[in-house]
Amino acid sequence: MKDTDLATVVTLVLMVGITVLTRCFFFLSERPWTLPGWARRGLEFAPVAALAAVIVPELVMSQGALITTWRDARLFGAAAGIAWTAWRGGTLGAIVAGMAVYPAGRHPARKAPTQELP
Repeated sequence: MKDTDLATVVTLVLMVGITVLTRCFFFLSERPWTLPGWARRGLEFAPVAALAAVIVPELVMSQGALITTWRDARLFGAAAGIAWTAWRGGTLGAIVAGMAVYPAGRHPARKAPTQELP
């Protein structure tokens, strides 16, 4: 705490204040407040959008760069999960299907070494 400067402390206090104010805004209002229909419909997709925002970059990037091959095991795992969801539905089945395919793609069977003839 000795190395913390005043600007950092002020920034943190202001961030806490803004967070508390925005979260308590609904309680401070005197009249009832409801979301418009379009906002309610949009919030139905928020969990899917948040999940996609986390998973898609992890799926298509490796160490900050786009993957350059279709042989990446993550793609096969994602395809298996998507296929399960289209076929049967359900999150648990999609996770199990994707994780069942992922290790096989990560550690493919290696060819037996060939001996060279003299």
